[in-house]
Amino acid sequence: MQKLEGKTFNVVQDNIEKIKELFPEVLTEKKIDIDKLRIALGEHVEKEKERYEFNWNGKTEAIQLAQKQTTGTLRPSIEESVNWDTTQNLYVEGDNLEVLRILQNSYRNKVKMIYIDPPYNTGKDFVYKDDFHDNVKSYTEQLDENMKSNAETNGRFHTDWLNMMYPRLKIARNFLTDDGVIFISIDDNEYTNLKKICDEIYGEQNFVSNIIWYNKEGGGGSDSKFFRIKHEYILCYAKSIDNLEIKGVEISNLDRYTQSDEYEKRRGPYYLQKLNQASIQYSSSLDYPIISPEGEELYPAINEKRACWRWSKEKVEWGLENGFIEFKKDKDGNWQVYSKQYLKVDNNDKPIERTQRPLSVLEGYSSTQASKKLEELFNGKVFDYSKPVNMIKTLVEISTNENDLVLDFFAGSSSTAHAIMDINANSGENRRFIMVQLPEKTDEKSQVYKLGYKNLCDVGKKRIVLAKAKIDEENGTAAKIDAGFRVFKLDETNLKKWDEESIDVEKSLLDFIEPLKEGRTKEDVVYEILLKYGIDLSVPIEEVSIAGQTVFSVGLGYLLICLERELTLNQIEEMAKQRPARIVFYDEGFKDDTVRTNAQQILKRFGVEDVRVI
Repeated sequence: MQKLEGKTFNVVQDNIEKIKELFPEVLTEKKIDIDKLRIALGEHVEKEKERYEFNWNGKTEAIQLAQKQTTGTLRPSIEESVNWDTTQNLYVEGDNLEVLRILQNSYRNKVKMIYIDPPYNTGKDFVYKDDFHDNVKSYTEQLDENMKSNAETNGRFHTDWLNMMYPRLKIARNFLTDDGVIFISIDDNEYTNLKKICDEIYGEQNFVSNIIWYNKEGGGGSDSKFFRIKHEYILCYAKSIDNLEIKGVEISNLDRYTQSDEYEKRRGPYYLQKLNQASIQYSSSLDYPIISPEGEELYPAINEKRACWRWSKEKVEWGLENGFIEFKKDKDGNWQVYSKQYLKVDNNDKPIERTQRPLSVLEGYSSTQASKKLEELFNGKVFDYSKPVNMIKTLVEISTNENDLVLDFFAGSSSTAHAIMDINANSGENRRFIMVQLPEKTDEKSQVYKLGYKNLCDVGKKRIVLAKAKIDEENGTAAKIDAGFRVFKLDETNLKKWDEESIDVEKSLLDFIEPLKEGRTKEDVVYEILLKYGIDLSVPIEEVSIAGQTVFSVGLGYLLICLERELTLNQIEEMAKQRPARIVFYDEGFKDDTVRTNAQQILKRFGVEDVRVI
């Protein structure tokens, strides 16, 4: 029987396996020979000491942090969850670096869109300092302290921010689907540095846009000495630019669609656009005659100057046959050729409304108004600044489809979750979300603390509940959306033998008899097993009884987990008859060595090949 690995996904080993698959010749005694790899890559290797790169103190450790495995886990908190049994959404409390590491195996290549609003590093933001040796323990200790801001007087002001952001963005890329996209809000303080690390992590070729967001109403802010600043940025990168699809938005100048014809039912109204154009690069293949209604040969020349048709000869012939070309005489009596630009795309059965590419400037979304709406939702002041729900809705709508998964690992007040529920309510679709937030304490003097919210996670979870009530109120009925969420909290591993602090996994007889840490439950262990296996945390789990023993059936019997002791061959055979794809036992759960030896053969006889012990 194979032992289940107690650590999270091994990124380094995965990279090595990929290199071995591409270049088997570089393997020397199970290790990568760098000199052979350099030869395999030919001339595409930078050898100069002076080269273009972006460096700072601690960058190497930041890269290693992104690669480091952890034995940390996420413990379920059913009592703080909403609709635990049915929801597909997650709310995770904890340091997002550790949470991303832990979730990585279960959600690798499954997230369509990431939106984050990280600390802008204004000198007042809290910037978490990671601990390479044991970040989970460091995190739990930090929760008991007052979290300190990254003051501008700090000698490594930008460095500390980069060391926080780099490993998180590096791991986040692994979550994205091949056609996935990430949006990152930022302002002038760290825009330049963020752009550089994103170019490195996601690739310059996968840069999509730098979206300008007008975040203030009226004349802009007075917090700058020389200019009234009224904008921030949203950097956008694709996992792979070749696979990315950004959906069009509603056409802004609808008033020009004024004409109609016999195709209006399928194509809607239209406007005319001249088919000849001088501004495009000249091509002889686009310089050909089109026959007018009077049999005259018409060329694309404009005022006797060389020009081109916008369409190829073949497309013009198609347009003439299908009613997309119109001829009209100008004031001088000369025939002009126009294409009909219909409002709808005619695909026969289901006409599609024409859209246009979204602008790289977002207007009409004020952070001040967003804070006021949040205040109305909570019936009291929560934050001075908040991200507008409608702005996030715009980003989600242009980059995701039904059933897509959205991740926000700087969740704050859960504006992203609110946006997704709003979209689902209006569209009848079902996007899912994962919110990750550090339970940073609220200021005891603040209004939000006086409202009863002791940390940011309290605010975020309540926001989701209040948002659902608001959506129902606006719809006049209960919206049929998934507004629940399963709450999980970051903690050290449940098993003593998996603890990173352990020097000897068999250090005491007591640990052998009772492998669970004090206060941990079987349910805690079940979810830790799911994470180590790489299974979605929203999968259904049923507690069943098989041959008198409690068994957790995961994913309608796909995986069985039995954490009982003194198991007999008869009991194991009854479990095998359920024909799961996988099954997990305690390492010391068998009645004796004979049972342990024969158990695998029984399981194999019933087609159960993946048998693990913990």
